[in-house]
Amino acid sequence: MSVNGITGAANTYDVYQTSQAANTKAAQENTSEKTAEDKNESGVVYEASKESTAAAKTYTQNTDLVNKLKADAEAHTRQLQSIVEQLMTKQGQTYNTANGIWSFLASGNFTVDAATQAQAQKDIADDGYWGVEQTSDRIIDFATALTGGDPDKIEEMREAFKKGYKQAEETWGGELPDISKRTYDAVMEKFDKMAEEAGLTTSN
Repeated sequence: MSVNGITGAANTYDVYQTSQAANTKAAQENTSEKTAEDKNESGVVYEASKESTAAAKTYTQNTDLVNKLKADAEAHTRQLQSIVEQLMTKQGQTYNTANGIWSFLASGNFTVDAATQAQAQKDIADDGYWGVEQTSDRIIDFATALTGGDPDKIEEMREAFKKGYKQAEETWGGELPDISKRTYDAVMEKFDKMAEEAGLTTSN
C-alpha cells in the first residue's frame, strides 16, 4: 500500500470523527433545551405544606397561685377595713372633743382642756387633718396603695370601705357624727370618679 493511500484513509477517518462529535454535541444541546422547555411549560413548583400537625395544648389551673392571690386580696381587704374603722372612729372622737359632747366625756376615756379642744376644732376644719377632704383622701390613698392602682379592684375596695365604716359604727356604739357621714359620701364619690376614669360601671 502506498503512503498516499494511508494518508487519505486517515484524513477520511478524521473527518468522520469530527462529524460524529458535532452530531453528538448538537443532540446533547437539543436534549438540554427540550428539558428546559418542558420545565418552563409545566410551571409546577413543589412547596411544603404549611399546615401544623402539632397536638393541641392542655392548660392546667395553677391552684397554688390562685389560692395565694385570693389570700392576698382578702388580706388587703381586711387591712383596708381595719384602717377605715380606725380612721372613722378617731375622726368621730376628734369631732366630739371639738364640740364638747358630754355623753362622750362621761365615758371617762379622757378629759378635755381648752387647748385640746382648740386643736380638735382645727383638726376637723375643712382643711384640717381630720376634716372630710383629708380623711377621705387618706382612705382612697390606702385603697389605691393596697391594690397597686388596679382599677379592677375598685369595687372590692369600695365594699371593704363600707364594711370598715360599719365596724366603726359598731365600735362607736351607733351612728357616727355628721362629719363622718359626710366623709363617707366623699369617699364614695371618689370611688365613683376612679371607676369613671377607668371606664368601669359603678355598683353604687
